[in-house]
Parts: sequence; C-alpha cells; structure tokens
Amino acid sequence: MRAVRKFLFGLAVAVGIAAIGFTFWLRDRYVVPILTYHHVTDAKVPSNLNNVSPKSFAWQMEFLKRHNYNVISFDDYVQGFKKGHAFARNTVVIQFDDGYEDNYTNAFPVLEQCKFPAMVFLVSGQVGHKGFLTWDQVREMEAHDFKAGAHTRNHVYLPEASLEAAREEIAGSKKDIEWNLGHSVDYFVYPSGGFTDDVKGMVQEAGYKAAATTNRGRDRFNRDLFELKRIRVKDSETAMSFWAKLSGYYNLFRETKCGGREEVYAAGT
Repeated sequence: MRAVRKFLFGLAVAVGIAAIGFTFWLRDRYVVPILTYHHVTDAKVPSNLNNVSPKSFAWQMEFLKRHNYNVISFDDYVQGFKKGHAFARNTVVIQFDDGYEDNYTNAFPVLEQCKFPAMVFLVSGQVGHKGFLTWDQVREMEAHDFKAGAHTRNHVYLPEASLEAAREEIAGSKKDIEWNLGHSVDYFVYPSGGFTDDVKGMVQEAGYKAAATTNRGRDRFNRDLFELKRIRVKDSETAMSFWAKLSGYYNLFRETKCGGREEVYAAGT
C-alpha cells in the first residue's frame, strides 16, 4: 500500500511539473487574434465561405462585449508590438477585406454601438463600384474609428504577377487611398494571403509598416510584422468555436502553408 501511495505521489509531482512546464511553453506562444471578415450580409454572394450574416455578426460582437474582450485597433496592435508590449490575453483585433458596401450598412452600425475599432482593407480600384464602399462612406467610417488600409488596386494574386505589376498594385493602392483620404496608409493585406520574399520586400519599400496574410509563411506566432496571421470568422461559429479562435492559441492547431496557391474563397481573403 505504501508503495502505491509513493507511486501516486510521484506521478502527481511529475504531472504537476509537466503542467507548469507546458504553461510556460504556451505563454510564449500567445498571439493576439486578428479576426477577418469580408461580406456581412444575408444576400447570396460568390464567396459564401467568406460571408457572415448580420445576425451572426451582431452575435459575435455581443459575445466580445459580454465577455469583456479588449478590442484594439490594428494600429494599436502594431505599435504595441514594436514597443514590446505584453497584450492582455483577452485582446482582439477586428478587420475586413476588400471593402464591400455591406461593411458600411451592416457591420459599421454594430461596431459603432459596441464602440469597437476596426480596419477595412480596400481594393482601391473597386471603391465606388457597385457593391463596394464609396469614398464618402470610407470617410464617415474613419471618423468613427473604422480605419482604411490597402489590399492592392485590383485584388491581384501577387505571386503570379510580374514584379513590375506587383509593385504597381502594392504602391498604387497606397497612393490611391492616401490621395482620396488625405492621410498616410500604413497597413497592407496580401490578396488571398499570397506573398513571396520579393513581394514582401515591395510592401516594405512602398512604406507600409506591417502586412497581413492568412496562414501563409514561416512565422506561426506573428513575430514578423509583414507576415501577420489572421483568423477567418465563419457564419457558422458556435460559442465554443468562436472562443477557440479568440483564445490566442489558434495558430498552434492549424496548418501553416508555406507555398502554393490556396483556393481564393477557402483562404478567407
């Protein structure tokens, strides 16, 4: 009996030490989740995987509000990262890709009601076209902490573009948005998450301070400001799946893709 108790005590000690070690290992792998949205609409759109209904979006924002998540802007995240700031484990960033008009009609009022900052990455060549934001709408959103970033001029998949065309898409989008809004544009998102070392270099040369991808690249833990991983939010999220994506450890459990083209809609961009 004494031997059994001794064995169980030793086992408990070993488990305790392992748990402490795992906690320290996990702590250094926390990543502030950057939630990515596209369409917020009930209408059928070509990229259904990228569509969240207004009802689901309102529920997700209420979830953040009810559980006291610390929603910060994309800029606050980047600046805090540069200063070595240790973010609270309930921190989250909200952003949108492409610049659809339903971001203004369906998402913006909810974000304003919740007082959540957000960012929309514009395909500058589409602004003002049917189904996309207008510059006046972008200006109104910016006045309420819904800032604009760049997502190329024409949503070109950059790894397949010539170097000259890629450079024009990257730098041109920045120029378009800055000219229309009258302020600098510091952040960029790679269409479909695709980038190469050359493309990343062009983004830096154009003057951007950070860039986001999907689950592409070598950096799993967002230590490279030009390979920031984001998390696509689905219409079908449950409380459990949404909580998992908000945990800060989601990147540990999803595949990181270092090359090859993902399906555009599955990539979430």
